[in-house]
Amino acid sequence: MTQFENEHYQAIKHGLELFNSEKFWECHEYLEDEWMELRGDPVRNVFWAVIQAATVLVHVRNENLAGAQGMLKKTLEKLERVEKDFIESDYMEECLKWNELKAILREIPKDSKLLDFERLMKFKFPKV
Repeated sequence: MTQFENEHYQAIKHGLELFNSEKFWECHEYLEDEWMELRGDPVRNVFWAVIQAATVLVHVRNENLAGAQGMLKKTLEKLERVEKDFIESDYMEECLKWNELKAILREIPKDSKLLDFERLMKFKFPKV
């Protein structure tokens, strides 16, 4: 069983800093390169979920509600994959506040409005 460990955190850390700085597109671009390196590792779905959460916020910023809703649906699918593959760990929770992020994403209604993404826009990953 592969779980999120320190090597994964070191690879994702800069992307989280970009996300926290509200540089959502830059976060997407940086993490996409890291995600590509993880072929065959189920932990890549954690990276993918963060990439897609950042992309949701790019769409929100651009007032593209349909884009944000579509990407949210894909992000929720990645969360399901992470859970199905038993990747989550206490370390992952410490580094990513993963349970809080999941709850925020899951509480956004399917028929959302731009204001429904406000909690996600304010979310910050911890500095470990």
